[in-house]
Amino acid sequence: MEERFFASFIHCYFIAFGVVMGGTIIGSIGSFLTGDAPLTAMNRIAKSLRIWAIVAAIGGTFDAIANFEKGVLDGSTIDLFKQAMLILSAMGGVKTAILLITWIVQEEVG
Repeated sequence: MEERFFASFIHCYFIAFGVVMGGTIIGSIGSFLTGDAPLTAMNRIAKSLRIWAIVAAIGGTFDAIANFEKGVLDGSTIDLFKQAMLILSAMGGVKTAILLITWIVQEEVG
């Protein structure tokens, strides 16, 4: 069971990272095709994808809520801790992707 948690921890990080990076790059291609500035669009897209990357990484909000409910109501604090760690992992993936985008674009994402 612990092996599944560590695998999920790593998966959450890279799924969140991939959602932000992929969405930003593909979205900037769309901006380029429509005549907008792609680098400026990368900043805007990266900002708007933050929360969606976290939600996608943890597998949807209903699973997270169910795990929190299990942790609080059933007294299973280990499930509550695991869910919090998965969310922190996804947040780390988002932060890493935004940092990398900031380095590529050379502008402040904010």
